[in-house]
Amino acid sequence: MKNQASIEGRELIVNRVLKAPRELVHDTWTDPKHLANWWGPMGFTITILEADIRPGGVWRYLMHGPDGVDYPNRIDYIEIVKPESLVYEHGEDKDNDPSRFHVQVTFEREGDKKTSLTMKSLFPTVEALRIAVENYGAVEGAMSTLDRLEDLLATVDK
Repeated sequence: MKNQASIEGRELIVNRVLKAPRELVHDTWTDPKHLANWWGPMGFTITILEADIRPGGVWRYLMHGPDGVDYPNRIDYIEIVKPESLVYEHGEDKDNDPSRFHVQVTFEREGDKKTSLTMKSLFPTVEALRIAVENYGAVEGAMSTLDRLEDLLATVDK
C-alpha cells in the first residue's frame, strides 16, 4: 500500500491507496454513519453534534481523546464533487479560529477495486503547521485516522 506523508512549506500531504472502489471511499467521507466509525486517530471517538455535509454545510463534532479530554471541531464544506473530491475548512468549533486549515481530499480510481486518496492540508502559516505536527501529532494522527478508514472499508459491502 502506498502510505506516505510529507510536508511542503505550510502544507501537510498524506497519500494512501485503499482497497475499495472510489465511490465507496468518497461515501465514507460524506455519510455521517460512516464518519462516526472511523474519523480520528486510534483511541479517539467522536460524537456528532451536527452533520450537514454539502457545499456550504457544516459538520460539528466532539472528538473524545483517550485521556478523557474533549476537542470541539468544526468542518465547513466548500466543495463536494462525488466521487472525485472534497474541499473544506477544519478547525475548532468557534468562529474566526486562527488555526483553521484548508483541506482538499481527492479520490482517484486505481483499477476497479482500489482508490488513491490524497489529502492536502494547507495551514495558515508554516509555524501553525509546525505546532500541529510537533504538539498535536498531526502526521501520526492523519496516518492513524486513515488506518481506521482502511479497517472500516474492509468491513463495508463493496
